[in-house]
Amino acid sequence: METPMTQRPNILVVMADQLNPAFLPVYGHPLVKTPHLSALAARGTVFDSAYCNSPLCSPSRGVLMTGQLPSRTGIYDNAAEFRADIPTFAHYLRALGYRTVLSGKMHFCGPDQLHGFEERLTTDIYPADYGWTPDWDQPQARPQWYHNMSSVTQAGLCVRTNQLDFDDEVTFAATRALYEHVRSPDKRPFCLVASLTHPHDPFAITREYWDLYDHADIDMPRVTSAPDDPHSARLRHVFAMPDAALSDGDIRNARHAYYGEISCVDSNLGKMLQALRDTGLYDNTVIVFASDHGEMLGERGLWYKMNYFEGAARVPLIVAGVRGAAARRVKNCVSLADLLPTLVELGGGDLSALLGSAIDGRSLVPHIAGKGGHDEVIGEYLAEGAIAPMIMVRRGSMKFIHAPGDPAQLYDLSRDPDELNNLAGDAAHRALLEELRAFVEQRWDLPKLDREVRDSQRRRRVVDHALTQGVPRPWDFQPFRDAARSYVRNTIPLDDLEAMARFPKLGKG
Repeated sequence: METPMTQRPNILVVMADQLNPAFLPVYGHPLVKTPHLSALAARGTVFDSAYCNSPLCSPSRGVLMTGQLPSRTGIYDNAAEFRADIPTFAHYLRALGYRTVLSGKMHFCGPDQLHGFEERLTTDIYPADYGWTPDWDQPQARPQWYHNMSSVTQAGLCVRTNQLDFDDEVTFAATRALYEHVRSPDKRPFCLVASLTHPHDPFAITREYWDLYDHADIDMPRVTSAPDDPHSARLRHVFAMPDAALSDGDIRNARHAYYGEISCVDSNLGKMLQALRDTGLYDNTVIVFASDHGEMLGERGLWYKMNYFEGAARVPLIVAGVRGAAARRVKNCVSLADLLPTLVELGGGDLSALLGSAIDGRSLVPHIAGKGGHDEVIGEYLAEGAIAPMIMVRRGSMKFIHAPGDPAQLYDLSRDPDELNNLAGDAAHRALLEELRAFVEQRWDLPKLDREVRDSQRRRRVVDHALTQGVPRPWDFQPFRDAARSYVRNTIPLDDLEAMARFPKLGKG
């Protein structure tokens, strides 16, 4: 007889890295091949205007995990510590009786490498230390660890990369965890996060996926010339673009490899979905597909992320398998901050028991159920390329970008999807601009936030320098698998071992 705990849905969150939804057929791209993702979208809720809140790996994932913006958590950049005392959706679900498991990348910086996950199956692909700390005190300095254009100039075919190694391990560990769960006596529902590193640059992919596309068919950037802004100019400096002469061949190679990497992500998604079917878990599992941020891929002459234009800030978001929910598309603006309250609600939790006003996200369940919901996103970018806090507000079709010292930007995405016409100086939009400025001023103390970011950077640079001296003690997660309880061992009764090892059990069909 099922208990209320077993009736609650399992949750599988599959994350891509640096995936721009504009390059998915689910969002209208005519060339890229993602059959598994397209099939998932056909039975779920597709969010057409989903955003990351901070367009960089670690800050964005911090928002996703906590439902809180970087100004609350201190996860400002890719080397900012994720404090152990901040509740995540893994903490909340674990407290609700879920088995919480992480396979893959989350870019946790600092000594805590679990953040509520009961099990972690792999290490991370990126370091957990403070070595990538930006320096707003020296905006012209370009540390060697910044992105440069080698990912584009060296793009193309490969036989193997460390990213392929990593995603193979993530997918294998996640699928094995599903088989182990269904064979185990553990009757709790699970929340499994499988976080891949593709299609993050470098842009290199094997022939299996490269050959899915005719090189001559690869589309080039649609917007090659756009009004410049100070932040974009700073990013070009950060990426060392003036030192790289990109040819059309370089750009086409990068986009071709990126499309192949997307298809590789889709293949790995397909393996996990098949494991759910094989184990009989598919019909009672909510599946969330998302990315931590987008990728400019040459649009506006920009690459990678770190800005609030659509290519970098918009993300794919699909939620499928929610009981009683029909397939639908949602036009409203939502964000990754909304996933924590959504998962807690789907897991049977009481949203009023969350940290109240400290949670910046709002549940997506009303959207999924077709009952309306919010239509607003707020974001903060506090990392490299910036010289002061950058704020983004998206309401309806309007997007506002504000950064002290830079001109304001205001775009109507319903009429100007490429963000070429800045309406901040338009008299017809003066009232809206002032309203948005007042909202930013009321919600944020930007001078205080600027000081806090700079103080954090200075502290971390001192600590990082000290910790690199003498014998280092890395925080990187070390996966542990108990060999004494693997396969056939005399410490486990043979009948018990065989019962745990086989699925389905004999006589069970």
